Amino acid sequence: MTQDILIEQNMEIEITVTMIIKKFAKLFFIIDFIVIVFCILSNNYIWLFNTQVAFISSMFISLATFLSYKRNVSKRLENVDYDAELSNDRDEIDKIDDPYDLYDEQEINQQKEFTALEIKNIIKEEKSKVKQNTFKNTIYSSTSFISIYRILGYVVLIFGFFILNNNGIFHVVSYLAGLFIVPLAMLCSKFILK
Repeated sequence: MTQDILIEQNMEIEITVTMIIKKFAKLFFIIDFIVIVFCILSNNYIWLFNTQVAFISSMFISLATFLSYKRNVSKRLENVDYDAELSNDRDEIDKIDDPYDLYDEQEINQQKEFTALEIKNIIKEEKSKVKQNTFKNTIYSSTSFISIYRILGYVVLIFGFFILNNNGIFHVVSYLAGLFIVPLAMLCSKFILK
């Protein structure tokens, strides 16, 4: 029963994420359309080529980043044992805040004060756990930042730059403006999409 509820919640989240992505994509293309119209009306086709190559590259990188992190989160969610998590009374935040269950309401802790050596040992043990979790997190998320999609996105970015540069039509300001379309759309989405 718990699995069914969680599957329904995941499906709702998936639908919500898809709707948000569509809204972002619309906003990206609206801002890009405004840039295209501006370039055509000002009769500046070098700006048009540079902004579009940069926009396509940054859009591809952003999409690849999203897909790789989404896949990473989905993998982690598949590996979670929900029944074991629900049977455990303490949640993760409580385990982090109180790893030794010192402030348990049901059981009064007999030891009220710790010696300096005990406190140092507890801190040392907690630091080693944090280091282990950081390394473990890095290994798990390495598939996200070494994703083939992201690598292809950066290849498209570099390839587009060299094509523009080799043909003598590379313009730094317009190229940077094209790269800035995606972050600008994300910033605008915070105010427009709610």
